[in-house]
Amino acid sequence: MSSSGNMSKSLHPTTDPTKMGIGRSIAVLTSGGDAQGMNAAVRATVRVGLYTGAKVYFVHEGYQGLVDGGDHIQPATWESVSMMLQLGGTVIGSARCKDFRSREGRMKAARNLVKLGITNLCVIGGDGSLTGANEFRTEWSGLLGDLVRAGKITEDEAKKSSHLNIVGMVGSIDNDFCGTDMTIGTDSALHRIIEVVDAITTTAQSHQRTFILEVMGRHCGYLALVTALSCGADWVFIPEMPPDEGWEDHLCRRLADQRARGSRLNVIIVAEGAIARNGKPITSDQIKKLVTDRLGFDTRTTVLGHVQRGGTPSAFDRILGSRMGVEAVMALLEATPDTPACVVSLSGNQAVRLPLMECVQVTKDVTAAMAEGRFEDAIKLRGKSFENNWNTYKLLAHINPPDVKSNINVAIMNIGAPCAGMNAAVRAAVRMGIIQGHTMLAVHDGFDGLAQGQVEPINWTSVSGWTGKGGSMLGTKRTLPSKKMEEISQNIAKFNIHSLVIIGGFEAYVGGLELVQAREKYEEMCIPIVVIPATVSNNVPGSDFSIGADTALNTITSTCDRIKQSAAGTKRRVFLVETMGGYCGYLATMAGLAAGADAAYIFEEKFNIKDLEVNVEHLVEKMKTTVKRGLILRNENSNANYTTDFIFNLYSEEGKGIFDCRKNVLGHMQQGGTPTPFDRNFGTKMGAKSVLWLTEKLKECYRHGRIFANTPDSACVLGMRKRALTFQPLADLKADTDFEHRIPRTQWWLKIRPIMKILAKYNIKLDTSEHADMEHVIKKRSPLGK
Repeated sequence: MSSSGNMSKSLHPTTDPTKMGIGRSIAVLTSGGDAQGMNAAVRATVRVGLYTGAKVYFVHEGYQGLVDGGDHIQPATWESVSMMLQLGGTVIGSARCKDFRSREGRMKAARNLVKLGITNLCVIGGDGSLTGANEFRTEWSGLLGDLVRAGKITEDEAKKSSHLNIVGMVGSIDNDFCGTDMTIGTDSALHRIIEVVDAITTTAQSHQRTFILEVMGRHCGYLALVTALSCGADWVFIPEMPPDEGWEDHLCRRLADQRARGSRLNVIIVAEGAIARNGKPITSDQIKKLVTDRLGFDTRTTVLGHVQRGGTPSAFDRILGSRMGVEAVMALLEATPDTPACVVSLSGNQAVRLPLMECVQVTKDVTAAMAEGRFEDAIKLRGKSFENNWNTYKLLAHINPPDVKSNINVAIMNIGAPCAGMNAAVRAAVRMGIIQGHTMLAVHDGFDGLAQGQVEPINWTSVSGWTGKGGSMLGTKRTLPSKKMEEISQNIAKFNIHSLVIIGGFEAYVGGLELVQAREKYEEMCIPIVVIPATVSNNVPGSDFSIGADTALNTITSTCDRIKQSAAGTKRRVFLVETMGGYCGYLATMAGLAAGADAAYIFEEKFNIKDLEVNVEHLVEKMKTTVKRGLILRNENSNANYTTDFIFNLYSEEGKGIFDCRKNVLGHMQQGGTPTPFDRNFGTKMGAKSVLWLTEKLKECYRHGRIFANTPDSACVLGMRKRALTFQPLADLKADTDFEHRIPRTQWWLKIRPIMKILAKYNIKLDTSEHADMEHVIKKRSPLGK
């Protein structure tokens, strides 16, 4: 952690964020290839900039606009970024710019900025665009000196603009920038790819075909890798890790095996930059020829191309862009002449600031490692998230089940309401178990099914194609085990179950706790247990995210887009939308941020009649602007008395003659649909990791020829915590649980709520005490830099 971060804490412990930007000007530009979510970042930068009292300018057409000046640089207003959130691409335009590469071009750009008094630049683009920005910053004083000598600016102007601050945000669908888990646009690109894969899968299965799908990623295999995980592909080719010598035989053997096992479909994913060990490209046509010539399979190739860049941004990219935009403005206004240019990025669910040039350096190191054939290093340098994806893919894709059995039986069940991504977790757990030599057992219909003995073996092929299926194939019930403990213990003994994977929501967590409590009475319960959080409500203690929440969030967001469109058509209309989530306000809050809502009522943040009045007044004011529509979200259990109908009636009455009101209750559509790439990938990683953990635990608990597990750490929740997947004993999580309202007592996303209010123009204070300090990327360079 650098000193500058800690310094900023002591310098202004009580800075008023609404005055931070007074007398300062910020310009925002998008450069390089477009990426979905760039508009969300532009919108947030503009609105937060204005909120701090700064002047904000759009630079149209990227660096070209910076060089050309004139009408290309225009003041941005609150209203000018309205209705931007759901648009793909970049509204302010982007261009590849030769002029900016010359010093002469950069001098023109500097003069344009100085004349407008702009000394803060926010650049949204790929690593090329960000490197260019840094170069511009380093030679700034030299450029000003030349401009003064040439009489293009005055000494006084140069003095006022003596220093240029730069903050970058990475917009790139390839996710090829080191130091950040996700770049803006990556998740949306995966959405486009998965839509295509799902469509292709149905036709390929009808015909018994092999499909080769080429996705973008000239230097980075992230899209290809996650696609392969998300659709359970047979093989993936990525630039970072070329296949071993003789891969042609291996691939053909693999495809033939899959066919022999009864699979009607083979999917091969190729990154456009895929290479062989000798550095020569591996093309989709080459693979097609190989498969057709050797196996005689009916083979088709699809090259996705620019489809991947298009379309509306996913909920994740809108939230990412919005959060990064807020952080970027704060970083600009807090920067001193000594702070290195930084890039704002995401690690786990934490917004972080990283020194721009360190990230660029590591990104270059990856290219160097690939060029020198140090492929293991290349994967490591790509970062934790990439490495985990690669390891999961390797485990699930390239292993033949062992001949030696472990004599262990692992049972898998789904508990609670169904959600998208459950099946991906089941599939990964089943296959990982088979790879470990275990016998896998499927329990149908939750604890009811376990009590009634609805248990049967489940094998490799029975779960094929499950990653893309919504709902729960095993069947699920909300019943808790306590009422049926006797029958459950008998069936655990009867089916000789040695460990249990429970995939589900809050009931899965409570059910797990009940099994642990029953260990005192029933020794059959003394087996390792793992709970995997899967629920749209995202309310399971011990995890920041649950499988299924991302899919539900996208469903709500796309519905809100349509509703906003309808409101924009009729003008002066306010829509009130009720979301699911039990008592947990995650969906309402995050969908509010992703859809650009004016307010989101949730249980965790108490509200009263005064707050409702403030919201109505806010909407009345909004109807006087060019933005004549409103969107309000309400979590289903946010308040027992202020129901959706009550709020609807209140708004309708107060808005008479100013706006009219409509309401929508989204209901169970939020639980359905095909899982998003995030939920498929997350489910796959959780399922695989849970079984690897159980395998270790079973070894520890093996005594005198039998399994006996009664320590607290033998029954855990597998959760995503900040930046890692961790196992936490169920018993330890009790203290952090509000059992009455079925939510964790501490929830990370509550800190994001003020952002939504600021972006909706409420006059509130943003808590700036929690700084994202500057972190370093190049801690462990030495062994790799050899």
